[in-house]
Amino acid sequence: MPRPTLVMIHGLVGSLRYFEPEKRLRNARVVTPDLLGYGQYQDAAPDSLTLHGQVDHVIQCIEESGAQSVWLLGHSMGGAIAMMVAARIPERIAGVINVEGNFTLKDAFWSRRIVEGGPDAWDAEFKRMQSDIPGWLRRCGVEPTKQRITWTQEILDHQPPGTVFGMSQAILEETGDSEYLEIVRGSLDRGLRIHLLAGQRSAAAWDVPASVRRAAASDIIQHGVGHMMMLEAPDEFCRHIEEMLT
Repeated sequence: MPRPTLVMIHGLVGSLRYFEPEKRLRNARVVTPDLLGYGQYQDAAPDSLTLHGQVDHVIQCIEESGAQSVWLLGHSMGGAIAMMVAARIPERIAGVINVEGNFTLKDAFWSRRIVEGGPDAWDAEFKRMQSDIPGWLRRCGVEPTKQRITWTQEILDHQPPGTVFGMSQAILEETGDSEYLEIVRGSLDRGLRIHLLAGQRSAAAWDVPASVRRAAASDIIQHGVGHMMMLEAPDEFCRHIEEMLT
């Protein structure tokens, strides 16, 4: 039986390549694209930094993968993008693994703070994060081991602060639109297979609509971790993903 293709869509800061999921997920073919404004696409036009623009980009990445059917995994902002991709090309989507993805504006608390502070304040804060990674991890409730510091450096270096600011604006505008939840409901009504995964420390703050929870094939909490569960415990994270894929 062929391995399923899993397209992993990163969040507001990315990518998801840093913990080498392709080596940990042995029963899947893993694709970890950079979104527009990130990694190899850092020179993307500012007007492309929208959720709809990212959806177009992910669909192009799926086409380039050569897979006729794919699973989507979306973390944080990537969860919203995954739901929108599934609505656009339902015939190509085997299922969605939503990892603390944005469903309502309650999930956009970081994006809201970034935007309300303005681009200059965010640029300064981003540079402080880069200059004191152990301190930032501790403030996030994560023990700053040597491996996590290295990985976090890679995550923060993967995009300029302007990309994060632009996508924060997009999250507020597009997930705050009633059309977004209608897109989600439409996919569930068509029978989209969806799994939910949250970290134990952050699960209570994840605002998942009751209709989504009722439709979920599984609703898992990864113990001992927070929103960046793949940074804290990548092997356990990947074990949950493999169980969902099978």
